Amino acid sequence: MPVNNGVTVLLIEDDPMVREVNKEFIESVEGFRVAAVAGNGEEGLALIKELNPALVILDVFMPKKDGIKTLQEIRKQKLEVDVIVVSAAKDSETVKLMLQNGAVDYIIKPFKLHRIQQALEKYRNYRMSLALSETVSQEQLDSLLYSEQAKKKEEAYLPKGLNEFTLNEITATIQSQEVPRSAEEVAGAIGIARVTARRYLDYLEKNGVIRLDVQYGGVGRPVNRYVYNKEKS
Repeated sequence: MPVNNGVTVLLIEDDPMVREVNKEFIESVEGFRVAAVAGNGEEGLALIKELNPALVILDVFMPKKDGIKTLQEIRKQKLEVDVIVVSAAKDSETVKLMLQNGAVDYIIKPFKLHRIQQALEKYRNYRMSLALSETVSQEQLDSLLYSEQAKKKEEAYLPKGLNEFTLNEITATIQSQEVPRSAEEVAGAIGIARVTARRYLDYLEKNGVIRLDVQYGGVGRPVNRYVYNKEKS
């Protein structure tokens, strides 16, 4: 699925109340949309094949087919979907099995909103980074995989409301473009609101990472566009 269309999510969770809360949490993060929900692994597998979502949010304890068997079946059938586990299961054996079978993150219930926001933003950054080029550098991989402690250190200098993952996405998007892009174009490429993109662009411009390229048309106000500052890099 194209990155600029956002990320479609399939939520597999047997508890209706938890399902509704998790859906609200997921859709509170810009660029994410819950395309469908399932109450067990059997329903979930059928919906994966039907809808081809980018991401599955998967519980472990479920009737008919639990999360472990569901994830193993996803891998066995080579279904091209990423999985984040959200479950009350916290025994080391279950956690190990889910990670071994390719879960990109594991969130233990109960959790706070910021934890799932963090997981989704990191996942979005991962998708964007891999979509921008056919190869990745060690530096790019490190930025995707570094520890939470390192993340907090790097974000310490950022203004309130900005996060490192989205900042990296926008920087990479501008850097990959040969022509200047407007805030609206950058927002569309990443799947965030224009006003949000503008805050990040203003921050990057003030720090010299990108530069402003004001373009005047025949009619109306000039359009602010942004281009990567190669001299600064």
